[in-house]
Amino acid sequence: MDRRRGGRERDGVRGESRPGVRRRIGEEVGEGEKDGEGWSEARGKLIWALQGLDCCVYKSDYFCYFKEEPRLDVLINNAGIFQCPYMKTEDGFEMQFGVNHLGHFLLTNLLLGLLKSSAPSRIVVVSSKLYKYGEINFEDLNSEISYNKSFGYSRSKLANILFTRELARRLEGTGVTVNVLHPGIVRTNLGRYMNIPLLAKPLFNLVSWAFFKTPLEGAQTSIYLASSAEVEGVSGKYFGDCKEEELLPKAMDDLVARKLWDISEVMVGLLK
Repeated sequence: MDRRRGGRERDGVRGESRPGVRRRIGEEVGEGEKDGEGWSEARGKLIWALQGLDCCVYKSDYFCYFKEEPRLDVLINNAGIFQCPYMKTEDGFEMQFGVNHLGHFLLTNLLLGLLKSSAPSRIVVVSSKLYKYGEINFEDLNSEISYNKSFGYSRSKLANILFTRELARRLEGTGVTVNVLHPGIVRTNLGRYMNIPLLAKPLFNLVSWAFFKTPLEGAQTSIYLASSAEVEGVSGKYFGDCKEEELLPKAMDDLVARKLWDISEVMVGLLK
């Protein structure tokens, strides 16, 4: 497969847009014509950056047209929400856990058949370095007992990594690979729920413009994992700045990963 690095990607912060947007990745996309809806293909390789907020979207008739596609080469799970006040998705899940983990979990499982039939294919999951401050509390995954918006975000990002590692184990021998990454600090509206004092905002804006990555720069590791021949066959790994990085032991706990998978299956309705 010819998946050269480069091209464009944008942050899928909450899914204000339609929950299915196929984005072209690769400088060579000029060879694929856009149609009237803005969909595109590059060298016959279809790449979706699917954005969505609620699991119910992926179980609805609205989602069915994705499953009718003949193939899927790359799935990028990039939807995310950051340190929001306590609120719930339409499915009743705590917002950060529901959007950042459960939505990706369900979407990926619903598309696994298509990904396998399209092999070799790739799954890319966007996590965060803040996973280091997260813990998986199986007694309160939905934060019904207590909620801390910072720890809630970190927990969801740790869940992304555990999900990726368990999925990689389950996909061994299928020709489908899955890897997870942290994009770095990117200049988007992901931090819109942060309470920055009015007098400090000019300084914050200056710092962000000086030191934060642009969306294009932040997308490079996602593009790399989606398209580079250097990671052909690589699966279950964690990347930053287009390089493999080490994980903390809690992100490599296979027993916790399997338990989280089993519980997530029940939460999203894949198992009764």
